[in-house]
Amino acid sequence: MSELDSVPELVEPVMVAAFEGWNDAGEAASAVVEHLSSVWDAGELLALEPDDYYDFQVSRPRVTVVDGEHRGISWPTTRVSIARPPGGRTDVVLVTGPEPNMRWRSFAGDLLAIARELGVRRIVLLGALLADSPHTRPVPVTGMSTPAGLCGALHLESTGYDGLTGIVGVLHDAFAAAGIEAVSLWAAIPHYVAQPPCPKGTLALLRRVEDVLDLTVPLGDLPEEARAWEHGVDELASEDDDISGYVRSLEEAKDAAELPEATGEAIAREFERYLKRRGQG
Repeated sequence: MSELDSVPELVEPVMVAAFEGWNDAGEAASAVVEHLSSVWDAGELLALEPDDYYDFQVSRPRVTVVDGEHRGISWPTTRVSIARPPGGRTDVVLVTGPEPNMRWRSFAGDLLAIARELGVRRIVLLGALLADSPHTRPVPVTGMSTPAGLCGALHLESTGYDGLTGIVGVLHDAFAAAGIEAVSLWAAIPHYVAQPPCPKGTLALLRRVEDVLDLTVPLGDLPEEARAWEHGVDELASEDDDISGYVRSLEEAKDAAELPEATGEAIAREFERYLKRRGQG
């Protein structure tokens, strides 16, 4: 593990992590960390040693050539950055990189040691999966938390998933076992438009991250990009009767399943989020 030369003094730090690859359908999750890093002008703190965790025949390094001149090799690695959102109530430790290819338990131990040294009190892990979800409806985001009561406090729909996992699940388990609050958020990306990017999925996760951090995040062009993405998929679907019919069937199933969710409480939560953003915009 790369050692911390000096430990910055952070305010109530929360770690937010996302990894490219298996956990990142449509690159919706990793794009959240990229967005937070950009809007909050995050500064890199360290990078983990890539030789420890990556198989370079699977996660290949990239060569950079500019005007015919070799400029070096960029190695796959996990990077840890510090963001200080305006207001000073909470600092955010951002973690991103390709999902490690090997030694996951050691990787989790290294990231946990960094979190402890920085005084992290909670980790928010982001993922995105392919699902039977229509692109015309809000992107569902489910969650898992330790302790379990956090899901209710954050108004998160608990996931019922039981099966294979990736580094997100491994890190959730490791941090929870160490006594650090852990929240995992998963966006359901329409499987028939799996190619990245998926700004609508990124936006859905980002709004949940706002709730967990109790911070307002500048959204920039994301809402417009999400609308453009949905419009583009509408056009593609309209050109194929089979796809159009399939989307309609997904819409009907989704609307029937979520009819009870159109409650006063759900509407009130969305209105509260709107008022909060308007007051801080």
